[in-house]
Order: sequence, then C-alpha cells, then structure tokens
Amino acid sequence: MAPTPSAAASAEDVERAYADNKLAQVLYHDWEAGTYDEKWSISFDERCTAYARDRFEAITGMPEPLPYGTALELGAGTGFFSLNLRLAGVLDEVHVTDLSPGMVEAAKANAERLGFAVEGRVADAERIPYDDNTFDVVVGHAVIHHIPDVEAAFAEMLRVLKPGGRFVVAGEPTRIGDWYARRLGRVTWHATKAVTALPPLRERWARAQEELDESSRAAALEAVVDLHTFDPDELARTALRAGAVDVRTRTEELTAAFLGWPVRTFEAAVRPGALGWGWAMFAYGSWRRLSAVDRVLARAVPARFFYNVGITGVKPG
Repeated sequence: MAPTPSAAASAEDVERAYADNKLAQVLYHDWEAGTYDEKWSISFDERCTAYARDRFEAITGMPEPLPYGTALELGAGTGFFSLNLRLAGVLDEVHVTDLSPGMVEAAKANAERLGFAVEGRVADAERIPYDDNTFDVVVGHAVIHHIPDVEAAFAEMLRVLKPGGRFVVAGEPTRIGDWYARRLGRVTWHATKAVTALPPLRERWARAQEELDESSRAAALEAVVDLHTFDPDELARTALRAGAVDVRTRTEELTAAFLGWPVRTFEAAVRPGALGWGWAMFAYGSWRRLSAVDRVLARAVPARFFYNVGITGVKPG
C-alpha cells in the first residue's frame, strides 16, 4: 500500500527516518510538497519555462523533432521540469512519478491549474511501474542524487524508453559544487536569522520560531535524503554500464551558484510573502547574467568545479 501524505514530520519521524531511507524520502518530500514551489521560487511562466527549456537544450542540443510524444518524469516533485517543458513545447503527453504521494498530488494540481491533465503515480525510480518500451523521453531534475542505486535507475529509464528514446536528467550536484554550496547556504541561513531577529526588522522579515524549528527538522531530513554528489565522468560511466549509448554530460553554474545558493537560502529564511515578484525577477536576471559569464569560464575551468551536472543518453535501437 502506498504511504499517505503527512503534513509535517515529528522529531520521532525524523529519528526513524535515519534508519529507513525510503521513509526519509517520503517524509521529507511530503512535508515539503505544500511549500516547495514557494521555497524554490518555482513558477510556470516565462521565467521558469525558459529555464527548463534552456537546461534541456544545453544537455541535448535539441536533436530530435519536437515535441516528444510521450514523456515520463522521475522524481517529479511539484512538476517543475516536465510541466514547464510541456509549456515550452518540448513535451506533449506527460506522466509524473515520485516516491512522495504529496508531491504527485502537487504536480497533478499544478497541471490542472495550467489547463491540462497529467497521469501521476507514486513510484520508486528503481522499479518504475510502466511497461517496457513505453516512452519517447524520460526526464528528471535534481532527482538521481536521492536514489540509492543510480545505475539501477538508469537501467529502469532505458527499460521503459522506446528503442532510440532518450533520457535527460538536469540539476544534479557535483562533488565540489555541493561542498561550497552547502557552506554558502549555512552561512546565509545563520546570518539571515540573526539579522531578521533585530527589533527594527523582526516584524516584517523574521519567520516565526515554530517555522524556524520546523525548517531545522526539515534540514535534518534533507541531510538524510541527499545521498550522492557526482563527478561528471563517473556519472557518464554509470549510465554506460546501465546500457545507454550516446551518453553526454554538461556542467553549469559556477559564479551563478555563488549567487544562487545564498539567494535561495535567504528566500527560505525570511517570512513568507516578505519578498515580492520584483525580487524574484532580480534574482533570476542576476542568475542569467552570471550564467553567461560561466559559459565563458567553461572554456578554461574544469567541469568538476561547476555546481550542476546534467546527463543524457539514448536507448540502443
């Protein structure tokens, strides 16, 4: 029986989750489902649609005619990647899966608000509940670092793809990138809490103590559910061992990550609603400008120093 969504994880839940990673994945992502879009500034408009399409194109080069007819997203969360790719004209029929029932329901609700329906299933990426040769493309964003057996997940992606079908996974943390991003995040979190607690700023900017306590429990679970960081070359070899061909990786975000992680942490640490659309556009515009700088730096800086790695491969046939 599939687990039911939970509104919040207790301290006891967190303790049990340390010994059961799949439980940790469900608890954490169910817990985050209702606020995930706000936490990560996710939207379904030109800003995020362009971001999703650009990531897809950067990894694949867009070699096939668009749209892909049938698409599956693994670890879809609230549907950020697949729904924005559908809005961008990259995907047509979308199926979403996630180990978290809460995330599946959030993705389906987002699709409904956008005016179309998606099929959603609670699913383990190591055992995808679809028949062989079903999909034209399998996509994922910031998902495989949560999966215990990454090679098994690649093998499952290939199984459900049609011959010649492609998988595209974006937004995975590199080893070096994760090291500096987490340190930037911790410094920003503690600094924001201290500054917003000052009397002149407290009423408008500070989160309630109960929310901060809940965020601390979420952070404890986040340390459990984030299982992997990747070296781009090793990640490619993993996909090749699983049976993929035409495997390529692409790294992104160096200076953009040094901006992005403090910005995202700051957004999570202040009172909900304190930051408006103008802030979101400032953050996005700054990220785009620094991403352009990073594309120039990529000619000289080794790939392993960038924060994000994406990977694509094709099913033989």
